[in-house]
Amino acid sequence: MWCRGIRGAITVQENTKEAIIAATKELLHSMIEANEVDVSDIACILFTTTSDLNAAFPAAAARELGWTLVPLLCGHEMNVPWSLSACLRVLVLFNTEKKNEDIVHVYLGDAETLRDEGERTWHGEGKK
Repeated sequence: MWCRGIRGAITVQENTKEAIIAATKELLHSMIEANEVDVSDIACILFTTTSDLNAAFPAAAARELGWTLVPLLCGHEMNVPWSLSACLRVLVLFNTEKKNEDIVHVYLGDAETLRDEGERTWHGEGKK
């Protein structure tokens, strides 16, 4: 079994606890569903937000989903000029038999612009 990573990102409509929690849950559900991940196989989840999102910890959304045994960590992205604002990024590390090329990365909303266009499988599109 290998530890693999699923990348994901979503833009958040406003800097409120409710909006951050809702966006985080939407993204986590999409990432887990697209990759058929059992929560017990998750090694850890790293959350980052742009500095304009500070009304809530995204990890609180995972706790609300009942993921109480998963190690979680939140942080802020580098403040790079001209980068996408109001953006929440997630890296889920999980144990699996899947190969790297079988992992489906999920980018929702305006965060779709963050996708690299290398040979990857994108949520809703299949392998590119």
